Amino acid sequence: MTRYFVTGIGTGVGKSVVSALLCEALEADYWKPVQAGELEFTDTDFVRSLVSSNTTHFHPEAYRLPYPLSPHASAERAGIAIDPKSIQIPETTNTLIIEGAGGLMVPLNRTTLYIDLLSEMNAEVILVSRHYLGSINHTLLSAESLMLRRIPVKGIVFNGDENPETESILLEMTGFKCLGRIPTVQQIDRSFIQLHAPTFATL
Repeated sequence: MTRYFVTGIGTGVGKSVVSALLCEALEADYWKPVQAGELEFTDTDFVRSLVSSNTTHFHPEAYRLPYPLSPHASAERAGIAIDPKSIQIPETTNTLIIEGAGGLMVPLNRTTLYIDLLSEMNAEVILVSRHYLGSINHTLLSAESLMLRRIPVKGIVFNGDENPETESILLEMTGFKCLGRIPTVQQIDRSFIQLHAPTFATL
């Protein structure tokens, strides 16, 4: 089974949209291990609302935490202890898209970061980078963390209008492949996903 782990250089950079594009393009399953906050309309619900493929299965989260905070803080406030060993990868014969929470160095508890969990998942990383002042630093820090731990990286997806100066330096310095770009639009819906999913069909 092929697994792709979608992570970002921070919060709100487009991980869920990229996950929906990948599920649509690859007819893949989706799994978000830890959801923190927004339990009435989770990231799983959001991705499900965008994906048309009827072969995609949406696996339940291992942890559903009530507060929109770092997983460790949301869990502590709710009186929950996150045990990384209890986060078991769902069984499926489909390609599996796994969406992280925040970035790589987000703590799950007082001793475990998300990147520690990722190291055990046997998945290739797809790194989502959104253009903003400081994004080069955040992207390179994320890339360095992955390379230091020898975690395989499939490539980068850029979110936003093309920025040649930023993108060229990031690709040169990381050696990562550009997998595609999400254009800036006012509304993300199923039509948008169907239009842009073919970009990712040949991963």
